[in-house]
Amino acid sequence: MPTADSAPIRIGTARDAANLLAPTFAGAARERLAVLYLGSDGTVLCVSETRLGGEVSIDLPLRAIIAEALRLNATGLILAHNHPSGDPMPSAADQAATGTLIRVAGELGIQIHDHLIFAGGECRSFRALGLL
Repeated sequence: MPTADSAPIRIGTARDAANLLAPTFAGAARERLAVLYLGSDGTVLCVSETRLGGEVSIDLPLRAIIAEALRLNATGLILAHNHPSGDPMPSAADQAATGTLIRVAGELGIQIHDHLIFAGGECRSFRALGLL
């Protein structure tokens, strides 16, 4: 994860984001959420992690995500969470929450670049699945 002493990390692809975030979700028994806040050049400004999910669900804290994006002057976001069930396919609730965030963030000039789901040793990208 980026620190004050490290070189800037740039995210160009879903695989870049997945490689950066995979350790966050390795072996997690409960759902976790991570958000990459990106600058206009794809530089990671901040990584936010929420570890308060249940075994099968996590609420997408829309207000907190948007507030942090505005505080950082982020122009893009990549969301990621895990499914401890082992099924990496997005649920209807995942899709609905992501759609709401896309609408709200878009009104503020913030692009949702992707939403990644980690499960069963795999990672699925909403963008690659045609859901963004």
